[in-house]
Amino acid sequence: MNFFEQQQSARRQSRWLIFGFILIALIIVIVVDLVVMAVLSLSNTTSVDFLSAQNLNNNWGTLLASSGVTAGIISISSLGKIASLRSGGGKVAKSMGATVVSPDVRDPLRRRYYNVVEEIAIASGVPVPEIYVMENESGINAFAAGYSSSDAAIAVTQGALEKLNRAELQGVIAHEFSHILNGDMRINIRLMGVLFGILIAAVIGRKLLSSGRYIGRGSRDGAAGIAVIFAAGTALMLIGYIGLFFARLIKAKLSQQREYLADASAVQFTRDPDGIGGALKKIAAYGRHSHLQSDSEEVSHMLFGSGRRRAMFATHPPILQRIQRIEPAYTQEQLDNLAKRLRAEENREHLQAKKAEKELKEKKGKSGGASIFNVGNIIDNIGNPDVQQILAAAVVVTSIPDELTSAAHSVEWAPEILLYCLLDSDPKIREQQLLIVAQKRGDFGLEKMTFLLNLKRSLAADQRLPLMEMAFPALKQRPENEIEKLIETVDLLANIDGKVATFEYLLARQISQLLNETKSPGAVVTFGNKRISHMPEATMLVLSVLAQHGHEDLESTQEAFQKGAKKIELVGELQGLENWQGRMDEALSKLNNLRMDEKKNFVLALSEVAASDGRIITEEYELLRTICASLHVPLPVLQQQEA
Repeated sequence: MNFFEQQQSARRQSRWLIFGFILIALIIVIVVDLVVMAVLSLSNTTSVDFLSAQNLNNNWGTLLASSGVTAGIISISSLGKIASLRSGGGKVAKSMGATVVSPDVRDPLRRRYYNVVEEIAIASGVPVPEIYVMENESGINAFAAGYSSSDAAIAVTQGALEKLNRAELQGVIAHEFSHILNGDMRINIRLMGVLFGILIAAVIGRKLLSSGRYIGRGSRDGAAGIAVIFAAGTALMLIGYIGLFFARLIKAKLSQQREYLADASAVQFTRDPDGIGGALKKIAAYGRHSHLQSDSEEVSHMLFGSGRRRAMFATHPPILQRIQRIEPAYTQEQLDNLAKRLRAEENREHLQAKKAEKELKEKKGKSGGASIFNVGNIIDNIGNPDVQQILAAAVVVTSIPDELTSAAHSVEWAPEILLYCLLDSDPKIREQQLLIVAQKRGDFGLEKMTFLLNLKRSLAADQRLPLMEMAFPALKQRPENEIEKLIETVDLLANIDGKVATFEYLLARQISQLLNETKSPGAVVTFGNKRISHMPEATMLVLSVLAQHGHEDLESTQEAFQKGAKKIELVGELQGLENWQGRMDEALSKLNNLRMDEKKNFVLALSEVAASDGRIITEEYELLRTICASLHVPLPVLQQQEA
């Protein structure tokens, strides 16, 4: 199942979740009404059967109000819970007691963890997520949270950092990226809201029971009032917990299959079954060592391993079964032997820290190739980057000068790094750009830009996009009004020579999209119900712009354009590039509302355009990445681009 099918599957599961929620809420409303009728019948001086038509006729107004209040409480509680999480995955991580890992962290274990996340993000073509660690958790566990890749957060336990080697940690992180890329996070947020809304009936019942003894005192009918309140409170508690029973059952069924899928995706990401397999084996061998000390009820369906012991409502398949899906011949006896060996080891934390420090030193200076641009496998690679693409991302990251990498990871320096990427090679234009920096960023901003320039570290064309993506996590920690001013500065620098280059357009659009989506993650639309045939002009414009940025002469440009148009069965003429940036923004906003299967066809058409001449230059690749990011399609690293 590819990325586009996964997104459709996630939407279907969301619909089933909503249907299940409505059904459970309806049952709760009916049962509450029955309780109300019973209480009213008991309080009636005449002997009337609480299910009789007379009782119903006498109290229909009360029952209507009861139904409305019950449904309203459940709905408002669920929506309120979901709304409280609209600020993104970071809020979920913080609610679990996790602390953010700074981009410029120096601790070797956390630096290794940050590097792994960064490499997989760049290889996958998504923004680097916020990165957290649960410092007080010694078990091996992790989770991803958020509405979309723009506001995603990944958290791992301290135990995972200390007990897993790099390959195993990479397997766990790849598993979590599968949840990010396959749309599971949005389902998970909704599950949290659904469970809270259903549980609220039990909470109200418990409150009634605890307050019942204070109500009715001093009244002649106090005992009767307390009895009614006690009965109502008990009934509400039972109703709430029965509803919670079914809600947990739905959660377990939804989660277990997604976990198997994420395990398989992790193996595909890394091409190393021993990575995620080793992590699962260690969880099993240590014995209940994925369980968390903090209350994990709300996030249990998000976790890499089971957060608590619960057989009936297990959100994860049995650990041995997960291992055997990856390594079919693995036995319980082998697991027992591993447990003995691990118990015999000492100073594991120290050993892992030493290994991480050694890895950081060895990474520098490594080189290698990247995967080849292939139209045939591009759809399979979207949302599922292979090991070559992850290695390619790692190679590009390590090839960037250390001083620039450190600046990109710094909250104080990240804005200047983005502006540094826009500086023109012409000294006269660059001087004008620096004047704008001084006006918009002040003397301190100008000093930092001057410092970066004095490093005399050249930045290759294919390093600009990864450097920009590396700076995003630090940039997101800056005040919102400052980021908005930064966007204005980017636009001014980009337009200083009267024309906007592709990378300048890319940078401005990516920052704007990141800012807007992190401000309102719950409002992000990742796809709609439109077809390509509904918006031929927008489609033709995007194909035209891509064709004219990747080919040298009119003949090859026309050929590339026609190949793309033919792929989606459209007939039209190559459009000009007059004011293409503004027209492109409008076109991409429309095309984001395409159905997922239509987006798949459109990406295939874009691939035909890019691959028409058998090569892809950096400018063409950057534009392709920008188009796909605007459509919420994570385009992975394709190849070593030509400058």
